[in-house]
Amino acid sequence: MSRQTRAMVFDLGQVLVAWDPLPAIAAGVGEERARAFLAADDFSFHDWNLSLDRGVPVTEAEDRAIAEHPRYADEIRSYAANFDKSLTHQINGTVQILRELYDARVPLFALTNWSSELFEQHARPRFAFLQGFIDVVVSGAEGVIKPDPAIFSILEQRMGIPLTECCYTDDNARNVVAATACGLDAVRFTGPEQLRRDLVARGAPLRPA
Repeated sequence: MSRQTRAMVFDLGQVLVAWDPLPAIAAGVGEERARAFLAADDFSFHDWNLSLDRGVPVTEAEDRAIAEHPRYADEIRSYAANFDKSLTHQINGTVQILRELYDARVPLFALTNWSSELFEQHARPRFAFLQGFIDVVVSGAEGVIKPDPAIFSILEQRMGIPLTECCYTDDNARNVVAATACGLDAVRFTGPEQLRRDLVARGAPLRPA
């Protein structure tokens, strides 16, 4: 990396791990009902999932949602019960970038919006590449999610490296804007080849795209 860049920080979902809630919910209620649930006007799966990312325990979040939307009880419970199916695959091109940076002894960290329960139960034991990170900051364990600046402050404290000396990649444009405002050199992730080009341009020790 360039002389002023001391560490690399990765988002996880849709950057290193492909995530799709449909297969998890469909495993419990079938694909037709799962698609209807995710598209429902009277229930926001996105907002409910953010409550998990903020650290609301899974069972508590399920119970609250079912109390308000009893007709979706099976769909709601199917998500966490079959969560492993939502992690459809690791994104090998990004994993290769991670490995090259690790081999070059670049300090690596991760910052993710994720339920700490679901992360520890499903992601950590499944994806060996997570062992390459010095630390993984999980929103559910911290009680705050991106793009809140508070989580970037937590990241800085955990790393012990100023944000201004780190490069960060995330697929979410709002998170990239927030990270930039906090001092990170933030790169919007649209695919492994694009990320490789952007990091090589910044002097990262990677094979050219």
